[in-house]
Amino acid sequence: MDLPRRSELDALFLDAGNTLIAMDSTLVCEVLASEGVAVTPPAFERAEAASRPALSAFLHAGVTSESRGTFTFHVRAILGHLGVSGDLDALAHRLVVTVKTTVATQRLWSRVLPGVPEALAAFRAAGLRLIVVSNSDGTVEQGLTDAGLRPLLDAVVDSAVVGVEKPAPGIFEAALRIANVPPRRVLHVGDLWAADVVGARGVGLHAVLLDPYDDWHDVDCARVADLSALARQLLGPTS
Repeated sequence: MDLPRRSELDALFLDAGNTLIAMDSTLVCEVLASEGVAVTPPAFERAEAASRPALSAFLHAGVTSESRGTFTFHVRAILGHLGVSGDLDALAHRLVVTVKTTVATQRLWSRVLPGVPEALAAFRAAGLRLIVVSNSDGTVEQGLTDAGLRPLLDAVVDSAVVGVEKPAPGIFEAALRIANVPPRRVLHVGDLWAADVVGARGVGLHAVLLDPYDDWHDVDCARVADLSALARQLLGPTS
């Protein structure tokens, strides 16, 4: 499916995790090493991206994205893509306990993805309103501030603050009230079909799925590799 043209848009809604920021892969690899799993950051990043279709299917069953069980499922899927052997359920559980008890959310999700600041600046210069719409635990705005991205954004809508998670309409409706634009004039950008594409379409928004390694097959939506690629497609090759 095609993206809308720039002239058809007044605002971008943006997921946070794996859209603007990602897990600190070096930190995660250190945690994995403590469990005897030797992984390089690039290998972890590739496996994490490959795990997203399975995570999306898990979420599509109606579970909350912010539960420990969901995080454990995600970690187990990543371990599978890394080719780790043994009891992956037990290993994933231990890793999640370690991370949840020793690492703050905004520290774990602190790696600014390549090209993101430049893409956000280009979108702002083109007159688009930029609003983050994120399933989080109440810390996403502080995390984006710590990462240096908050000044490039007009607003941040955190599911823990508004009390409803993607794909439910309420979180998008909260962002629409802030943006004060019609849904048909908004493009939502995210990394999970079940949360981002389904949720955005449910309130009449356009949607695009980030797919850096071409892992998503048979999805009925536009796909781009990353935010830089989206900026080039919407704004032209000089952005």
